[in-house]
Amino acid sequence: MKRLFDIVASFLGLIILSPVMLVLALMIVIDSPGGVFFRGERVGKNGKVFRIFKFRSMIPDCEGKGKWNVGDKDDRITRMGHFLRKSKLDELPQLINVLIGQMSFVGPRPELQYYINMYTEKEMPILDLKPGITDWASMANFEQFKGFTTSDDPDAFYLEQVRPLKLRLQLYYRYHHSFFQDIRCIFWTIYKVITHSQKLPKEIQEIVDDYVAEKQQNESK
Repeated sequence: MKRLFDIVASFLGLIILSPVMLVLALMIVIDSPGGVFFRGERVGKNGKVFRIFKFRSMIPDCEGKGKWNVGDKDDRITRMGHFLRKSKLDELPQLINVLIGQMSFVGPRPELQYYINMYTEKEMPILDLKPGITDWASMANFEQFKGFTTSDDPDAFYLEQVRPLKLRLQLYYRYHHSFFQDIRCIFWTIYKVITHSQKLPKEIQEIVDDYVAEKQQNESK
């Protein structure tokens, strides 16, 4: 059921959104040299490496050269790239990855091999699932780019502030996912993109609150 939904929804999405994607592609090409797509390597299901499709928001061939994580003031971002990242429209081409079976609409966000190498034995089951365009961790860290922008070290901010909660929520999804929950996650994602609300589903907010409480307790020791 999940794979059938991914095929039908991604195919229809590419058709319906093709005029928007064409306009964005033209604006990217006009704005800066380097092509339309970013095709960085990510780790997928069972640790298999694939190339993700994103609209290019940075100068060519710069991933990992400087910082892995990028704030809004990073001089590698193009003028068009600022808009794409804030609006999340740079993620639209991942519909192609979903259609060809490398990703799903919902699943743990695909990670760099650099961070996969840090997985503990407890975290490895995350790789049992196909990565997704969205998940609960994406919503909890919906505006993480703001933290990257204000931090002196975006990579340290990711490791210390973003990644621990991200992994906790991805493990929650690993053991509690279902087709119904995936549909629910998609609707929550649409709601967050449109409203930029801080609201989260009750059970996800409880995980976030527990994490924050544990972190504050550890810091006070």
